[in-house]
Amino acid sequence: MTTLLTIIVLVFILIAIWQMVKIFDLAQAKTENAIPGVATDKDNSINGYLMMGFLAFIYVITIVCCVKWGDLPLLSNSASEHGPTIDNLMIVSLVIIFIVQTITQYLLHYFAFKYKGEKGKKALFFADNNKLEAIWTIIPVIVLAGLIIYGLNTWINIMGVDESDDPLVVELYAQQFNWKARYGGSDNTLGKANVRLIDIDRANILGLDESDPDAQDDIITTELHLPVGRPVLFKMRSQDVLHSAYMPHFRAQMNCVPGMITQFGFTPTMTTAEMRQTPEMVEKVANINRIRVENSKALVAKGEEALDRYEFDYLLICNKICGKSHYNMQMKIVVETQEEYEAWLKEQKEFKNSLIN
Repeated sequence: MTTLLTIIVLVFILIAIWQMVKIFDLAQAKTENAIPGVATDKDNSINGYLMMGFLAFIYVITIVCCVKWGDLPLLSNSASEHGPTIDNLMIVSLVIIFIVQTITQYLLHYFAFKYKGEKGKKALFFADNNKLEAIWTIIPVIVLAGLIIYGLNTWINIMGVDESDDPLVVELYAQQFNWKARYGGSDNTLGKANVRLIDIDRANILGLDESDPDAQDDIITTELHLPVGRPVLFKMRSQDVLHSAYMPHFRAQMNCVPGMITQFGFTPTMTTAEMRQTPEMVEKVANINRIRVENSKALVAKGEEALDRYEFDYLLICNKICGKSHYNMQMKIVVETQEEYEAWLKEQKEFKNSLIN
């Protein structure tokens, strides 16, 4: 693939150099009769038909892509209450873009064909047409205003976490290059914290205020567990640079900004076990494992270990390029029943018992 891309880039560079040489020759010409590269009616006709051919190529490629890869799995496997709303907004936007792109590309290429240069032919044009300008101004305004209003309404509904629903409060702590999760313990209240209070010698890795009563029962983990069906309110901090907490299957993303606390909330609707059993995920996992088996053959032939089998897990990843190991910044998310969540939580060590004296 790298070789193919290199060849394509070199071809484009050669074409660009060739075009620049032609432009230079035209610029150096003194009279019309001395210009060697002036387009003839035949040249213009060929270019016109090439434009229509390229239009057909665009449409064929679009149809092939839609048929072969058009199931759009990320628009069908949301695992949060607000996920379908986000998906609907995305689908509406894609449909509008597709329609506009189809029409405008046709007009662009058709006009290039219809009004190709011909000797003795003078183009008919309008210097000003208020009616046309009003049409192509008002229609985009209405469409964009509708999308913006729809998007703002969706955003407000997502961000308006009702704290009377007793959401589970969880802190997501970002640092180069890993995540930590902090739970509020039995009182579901996070204790005070500040990066200036970080004390590695005492294992106070998140800078919790050791004198704060609310911090004593806080629980710090390297794996994020969430109970299905319960609202979750995330409080996000960053220790060093700008990170972005991205949970694709929950349609959730929020920047983690040094020096401030940001938040995002959602309600998980599907456990990890349930997501693994969906037809789309079963097919995806099977395909990935087929590829791993094939790649493992070459590794085994070299005396190396075979690749492990892939198993789906929800993931929290960083969606900002935060440094050289950005690609490795992810944390496993486990969505489970309330009973399973409570059993897991009981096994975790509270902050007051994790400090080194």
